[in-house]
Amino acid sequence: MSSIRIIHGENEDVMESLYAGGERFALAYLDPPFASQRDYKTASGELAFSDKWRNLETYLNELEHRLTLARDLLIDEGSLVLHLDCSAVHEAKLICDKVFGRVCFASEIIWRYRRWPAKTRNFQRMHDVLLRYVRDPNVECRFNQLCEPLANSTLEQWGTGKQRAVHNTAGRRVRSIATEEAALVPLSDVWEISIIAPSSDERTVYPTQKPEELIWRLVESLTNVGDSVLDPYCGSGSVPAVCAKRDRGCVSIDSSPVAIRMANERLAPLLAQGSLFARSQ
Repeated sequence: MSSIRIIHGENEDVMESLYAGGERFALAYLDPPFASQRDYKTASGELAFSDKWRNLETYLNELEHRLTLARDLLIDEGSLVLHLDCSAVHEAKLICDKVFGRVCFASEIIWRYRRWPAKTRNFQRMHDVLLRYVRDPNVECRFNQLCEPLANSTLEQWGTGKQRAVHNTAGRRVRSIATEEAALVPLSDVWEISIIAPSSDERTVYPTQKPEELIWRLVESLTNVGDSVLDPYCGSGSVPAVCAKRDRGCVSIDSSPVAIRMANERLAPLLAQGSLFARSQ
């Protein structure tokens, strides 16, 4: 039975308790504050969380400790995904290399989205970065290949035929030919996923809400049915919502009472649909 648990508390304390209790996870998804030096409020003006730090070093020290705790909670076949933006992702990459070892680095996923442009003398920032690390590089990690449609340029030139290179006697490529049908290709590490529209049924009033499509790709590709996902920064509850829909377990943690209230409200109708899921706080 897959269990969905939303826990109100400090993620450091909860993760230590989970480790002591022998719980382990196939995926840890960390979507922490981004070191933006801002306070974030709901649409009604209620403080959801503060992202203000004494300095960047303090932020990174806190992040390193939680990355270490999350790493230790992974099964050998598991992965950790750290979701940040340009504010601190470069420093965080070095910390992840230290915590996991550089050999455990698996991928850098770019989530590209579109939003209203800002008034700035700079390129418009419209992407986040997701760093993926595996727990044990000597073990075959959980990975289910997802696919995406062929590029329009490929379809225009080749249609849906799979390409095969033709070489001359010197081994030099001379042309490509289309062989069997291949309407889909393996998913790349650049994901174009829209932010949640204000009119969407998925939209909550919680700031920094992530779209379920983004979480779905991670859960579907890096876990199997019946696996459990660790979500130390619950926020609006996108991770447990996706896990509930995809028959995965989830432990989702947040110190913000606003986040816990909204996540519980979001999960209530999903968990009421059947007895496959359980919830505790």
